[in-house]
Amino acid sequence: MISTLTDTERQIALVISGLLSLVGLVLSAAGRHDPLGAQGFIILAFGLSGVFLVISGFHLPEPTEKRFSHYYDEPIKAGIIIAMLWAIVAMFVGDWVAWLLAYPEMTFDAAWASFGRLRPIHTTGIIFGFGGNALIATSFHVMQRTSRTRLADQLSPWFVLGGYNLFCILAVTGYLMGVTQSKEYAEPEWYADIWLTIVWIAYFALYLRTLARRKEPHIYVSNWYYLAFVLVVAMLHIVNNLAMPVSLGSSKSYTVFAGVQDAMVQWWYGHNAVAFFLTSGFLGMLYYYLPKRAGRPIFSYRMSIIGFWGITFFYVWVGSHHLHYTALPQWVQTLGMTFSVMLLVPSWIAAANALLTLNGAWHKVRDDATLRFMMVAALFYGLATFEGSFLAIRPVNSLSHYTDWTVAHVHAGTLGWNSMIIFGAFYYLVPQLWKRERIYSPVLVEVHFWLAIAGIFIYVFAMWNSGVIQGLMWRTYNNSGTLAYSFIDSLNAMHPYYIARATGGLLFLMGAVIGFYNICMTIRSSPAAAKTRNEQPATIGQSRLRPGE
Repeated sequence: MISTLTDTERQIALVISGLLSLVGLVLSAAGRHDPLGAQGFIILAFGLSGVFLVISGFHLPEPTEKRFSHYYDEPIKAGIIIAMLWAIVAMFVGDWVAWLLAYPEMTFDAAWASFGRLRPIHTTGIIFGFGGNALIATSFHVMQRTSRTRLADQLSPWFVLGGYNLFCILAVTGYLMGVTQSKEYAEPEWYADIWLTIVWIAYFALYLRTLARRKEPHIYVSNWYYLAFVLVVAMLHIVNNLAMPVSLGSSKSYTVFAGVQDAMVQWWYGHNAVAFFLTSGFLGMLYYYLPKRAGRPIFSYRMSIIGFWGITFFYVWVGSHHLHYTALPQWVQTLGMTFSVMLLVPSWIAAANALLTLNGAWHKVRDDATLRFMMVAALFYGLATFEGSFLAIRPVNSLSHYTDWTVAHVHAGTLGWNSMIIFGAFYYLVPQLWKRERIYSPVLVEVHFWLAIAGIFIYVFAMWNSGVIQGLMWRTYNNSGTLAYSFIDSLNAMHPYYIARATGGLLFLMGAVIGFYNICMTIRSSPAAAKTRNEQPATIGQSRLRPGE
């Protein structure tokens, strides 16, 4: 990393690391009797590591102008490895949490091992650690290839990647200590939110600066989706996390919003995080890597643009469907339900466009597990979006809400859509970035694929069944007009489904571990002479991606 920076960039990196160390020192001193002190120590350690890393590289020669003839792929490589590490850790914690629901004694009477502290580690680790690092890494790759230009500088990508992972580490360590804003999507406290805002602004600026330098006049549609992801997530994060700290020496803060306003802001954030973090960015990934792997042009570039504007406009209105039968005004609930149903149109446009791209390449899907990961991702995207629109309808929501049906829906999306497209993109990227002839073991890619498929279906079908049973038991009355089943009765009925859910999660985790092993062995293998070609990109037409680009 340091060897690729110019002298000026090294000096800037030294200043940033020094300031970060100073902030960490102040926070650790101010929060001596608060979890803030431990978090400050983490920031201090991170900053000092940066200082020593930069100082150790000052003797290195400045990179030559020759670097501008090649893409800057080192941050992409680091992002892939970090994303896979987060995947294994977060999936392990998630499966542990799943077993906790079946066998609560697995907490070992330790506060840090309780469901309430482990569950946000799983969600943050998967969504932000695994998904976020995958989005950052692939956006750097797609941005350069579709613009035919190198990243705007060498320091910003490392600042974004390193700063973002510092935020993730602060979040998960804070959860272990019981530090959270106690929202539906557990959020770290005020100091971590401020840091993420700074990092995210740098990410947005880097993306715009790189696009401004592009040699390709057309901005390929994947960049539209990635830019929407970066811009809207920044807006969502800032508004949802407006808070006032109790003091500079305390990790606790109070949200600006209260009551039903806080609920509305939370679900405006929550569902748009699904929209622009877990959908828009990943559609950018799908629209680049699936055509590339299939060796086929996108079926319809016009459909991709229509889908983009439909998703961007409709999604921002749908968050209130999470608040049916609450104190939220009825017209706001109806508005969210209506736009949720309308959202099915642009969502299925994207799914259909991806699947129709495979016309003429279905024999490759049969033989190529990497492409099969991407195909299954498109299928599950279509399934999850249909189910989401269906569950937003008020009478259906009365049965599904607060039940495991929602858990099934969420994991059909995160496992079947987000994780599968990430794995497919990584299997495509790793041999190219490290100049290898192919992935280390195509057989292990097949094993990973089938373990993932088995895990998804066991998990989702178990939760679909348990969710419907829960909803029916909670609304069943006897002849005297009282509830026929107590909550404990419904909980006991869930036990076999919770065991099945945890088993499915274990299979998916095993697949991820095999995938990480396969990637590591690919990196360790000898470079292939066939892959040492010049890394200058080919031109991309408005509706065509060339396989050799």
